[in-house]
Amino acid sequence: MPKGEGKLIAQNRKARYEYSILDTVEAGIVLNGTEIKSIRAGRINLKDGYAGIRNGEMWLYNVHIAPFEQGNQFNHDPVRTRKLLLKKKQIDQFVGDIKQGGVTIVPLKVYIRNGYAKVLIGLAKGKKQYDKRESIKRKDQKRQVDRAMKEYR
Repeated sequence: MPKGEGKLIAQNRKARYEYSILDTVEAGIVLNGTEIKSIRAGRINLKDGYAGIRNGEMWLYNVHIAPFEQGNQFNHDPVRTRKLLLKKKQIDQFVGDIKQGGVTIVPLKVYIRNGYAKVLIGLAKGKKQYDKRESIKRKDQKRQVDRAMKEYR
């Protein structure tokens, strides 16, 4: 999270495994009704989510926010498309990066900062199978080193 503030609500761990993250940006989310209550309760799933640009605005697709249990007929659609709040300059930079090809925009984290829900989105490039194996190997080596250091103490 930028600036080290905020309460982490959800994290897309699969995104770091599937993609190489080239750049990250913090964005606000336009929510309606009881969505913020569901987010605060941690009932959000980023796994299949992605972001896209339509009509000069950035939108968040396939992010599931569960309906609020104490809600009534005004509950929201769980997987509706949600608008992301970014500056025009940031959106234009993403448009330029996407036009080059081979990259996508994925949500990495959702957190609450100063009472507002924020999403950390990343410009991501897909990893090949051998890159995924390499990252698993590196993680295992780090785990073994940590165990050895713990036994040494």
